Amino acid sequence: MHEPAVPFPFADPGRNPRRYEIARSVAYGEGSRHNLDVYAADNAKGAPTIIFFYGGSWQHGSKEHYRFVASALAGRGFTTAIADYRVYPEVRYPAFLEDAALATRWVRDHAAEIGGDRDRLFIMGHSAGAYNAAMLALDRRWLGAVGMRPDENISGWIGIAGPYDFLPLRDTTLKTIFGGASRADTQPIVYVSPGAPATFLATGTRDRVVDPANSGRLADRLEAAGSVVKLRRYRGLGHVTIIGALAFPFRLFMPLIDDIATFIGETVSGSRSPAPSVATP
Repeated sequence: MHEPAVPFPFADPGRNPRRYEIARSVAYGEGSRHNLDVYAADNAKGAPTIIFFYGGSWQHGSKEHYRFVASALAGRGFTTAIADYRVYPEVRYPAFLEDAALATRWVRDHAAEIGGDRDRLFIMGHSAGAYNAAMLALDRRWLGAVGMRPDENISGWIGIAGPYDFLPLRDTTLKTIFGGASRADTQPIVYVSPGAPATFLATGTRDRVVDPANSGRLADRLEAAGSVVKLRRYRGLGHVTIIGALAFPFRLFMPLIDDIATFIGETVSGSRSPAPSVATP
């Protein structure tokens, strides 16, 4: 599992993501990578709020490369934060999870100031960022360390092409990052328990970086625990093109943004009935 250095650096040609940008490089902690950008629709107030974590094998990445994600989400009326976090070689597991939790706490504390709703808070990520989101949603240690509970303070989480059950590690660098090849305690799937936040999992059938079966196994485990989970398998999309489906103009004819918006809408409205796993074109 090794992601491209810059997974999908779209600038949203034809649509300016700065239209929604309301704050850049806001500090949520003391480190140089402890900052986030905030996007919201014009005059947003009390909107469902999303914090997004990008991928990069826990080794690289920049919030500036994911403005297209924020543009897509803000365009649907969601207040959105894109957070940087520390990566290897500066840190190893679990420091990036500690950063993700700290960023999530900042977004919750400041939701009203940025046009959002702290009681309708979602965590979202792609690839390694989806892993971060999964760990915050399923393993109570990380949000617990910042005074939050996933079952009480997180409405739901969204994982796109995420690794959730990926042992044993074969990549030398990843073994260093995670402290060994077979540490079960680093895997989101082992923390599934009743009461998890509502879950939306998206994966592409042509993903050759993160095995799509990761999403299937996690969905099965969540369903067995009685949790609300929706799994969508997108035919023909790979590891990069699935997140690219949120960029303009692709989001106009690919269903990912519609599916995410539907999941959030159903979750905040209380329509939380489990849906069958399906493949979409």
